[in-house]
Amino acid sequence: MPVARGHVNGYSGNACCYLPKVMKRIDHREREEKAPDREAKMVQPSKKTPDPLVSIADVQGFEDTRRIGIDRVGIKGIRHPVKVKDRTGGEQHTIANFNMYVYLPHNFKGTHMSRFVEILNHREKEITVESFRAMLPEMAERLNSECGRIEMTFPYFVNKKAPVSGVESLMDYDVTFIGEVEKGVVDMTVKVVVPVTSLCPCSKEISRYGAHNQRSHVTVTAKLDAGPHFLWIEDIIDLVESVASCDLYGLLKRPDEKYVTEKAYDNPKFVEDMVRDTAHLLNLDQRIAHYIVESENFESIHNHSAYALIEKDKRKKS
Repeated sequence: MPVARGHVNGYSGNACCYLPKVMKRIDHREREEKAPDREAKMVQPSKKTPDPLVSIADVQGFEDTRRIGIDRVGIKGIRHPVKVKDRTGGEQHTIANFNMYVYLPHNFKGTHMSRFVEILNHREKEITVESFRAMLPEMAERLNSECGRIEMTFPYFVNKKAPVSGVESLMDYDVTFIGEVEKGVVDMTVKVVVPVTSLCPCSKEISRYGAHNQRSHVTVTAKLDAGPHFLWIEDIIDLVESVASCDLYGLLKRPDEKYVTEKAYDNPKFVEDMVRDTAHLLNLDQRIAHYIVESENFESIHNHSAYALIEKDKRKKS
């Protein structure tokens, strides 16, 4: 018998031409009739196959014997689309950075991290202020915790006109919504970072001409009083910019630059002045129950910052 040449799937390339005549001829019709039954048997799962999820241990649910509770445990730095209304009646679509935490009792080894992401994604595509508030009790319930906290930080834009030329440009501000829940009670706080210009009163006083000035960040963290009050983000921005040496703009022409330079020179402010003047206006605002105002001056003549802070709970009697 000649030797076949080549190999295909383990069979000689021309071997079929030399097979002995005594071999049975394969009945192709019989193969075709039996094939469907064989394939059906292959795709049918075995009834004895165990569910892999049932056999996986829930390590986070194990008991912990150290008897030390954890104040905050969860996830940080997860981004998600959000939708925020502005004072003009429009909506801003942006991306927020979320931090989500719960309190972990001493007897649990860990929390279920994946549930935080599930809570965030089970909402509408874009988180709103209303859905943000609703997430808090849901998170506490799903994570079996008495209290929790969610922080949502995003850039917020305000269209501003230059003071002289009137040219318009967008100015961005960092805003954080902070929601806390404890035993079913939800508490909301808003935090706004307002960049402004500050000019040093001492530098102006002791110099024959000029004075050093710098960009400063005034941060207001405000909690609303109980009642039907509403506080726009722009309300906080306007309040802070009204007491600064001068506010900032995205775009300025030469007449505008002259204006802001002279305005800052005529309105010098220490970092102490900034927090005191801001606190004074916050004290007058009946919508705000508790606030923290901070000011950080990024000094132009030093390699360090100047800083001041005032905190007040207006619900407590002095």
